[in-house]
Amino acid sequence: MVNKRKRTLLRNVTQILVVVAVFVGIRAYLLQGSLTRGPAPSFAAPLLDGGQFSLSDTRGEPLLIHFWATWCKICALNDGAIDGLAEDMQVITVAMESGGAKDIRKEMDERGLKFPVIVDGLGKLANKYHVKGVPTNYIIDADGNIRYVEVGYTTGIGLRIRMWLASM
Repeated sequence: MVNKRKRTLLRNVTQILVVVAVFVGIRAYLLQGSLTRGPAPSFAAPLLDGGQFSLSDTRGEPLLIHFWATWCKICALNDGAIDGLAEDMQVITVAMESGGAKDIRKEMDERGLKFPVIVDGLGKLANKYHVKGVPTNYIIDADGNIRYVEVGYTTGIGLRIRMWLASM
């Protein structure tokens, strides 16, 4: 009986370690050297609400660039954190490969989202930043340099801490 419990415990621990190893391996692959580092590539683009965004206008305080897609389930888990962050910090989101402005506006209305969005239907801006998967978050410091890159789910508190650190 004790021997059977030990085997079950060992099997469970082994399974957890395998899952963690796979997760770490995927994150390492996504974050390997091809993601953009150093000075953030400059860009300007129209916003979904009709306004205009220019990276050069954000100097002086940190900025979160959040790449996402309407079809991405992991992105949907981050919606609340990104929306909350956008209320009191500089945030620009890039909806890539998610259809046209009308489709994205409909999806945002259904989800109750208000963060600013650039429509990147063909993924040109995502390519400029070498985005391989969504969600991908770039935190740009006050001087325009990429300080942090996160691929995959990230907590709101984690983003806030990185934004705070980027302001130092």
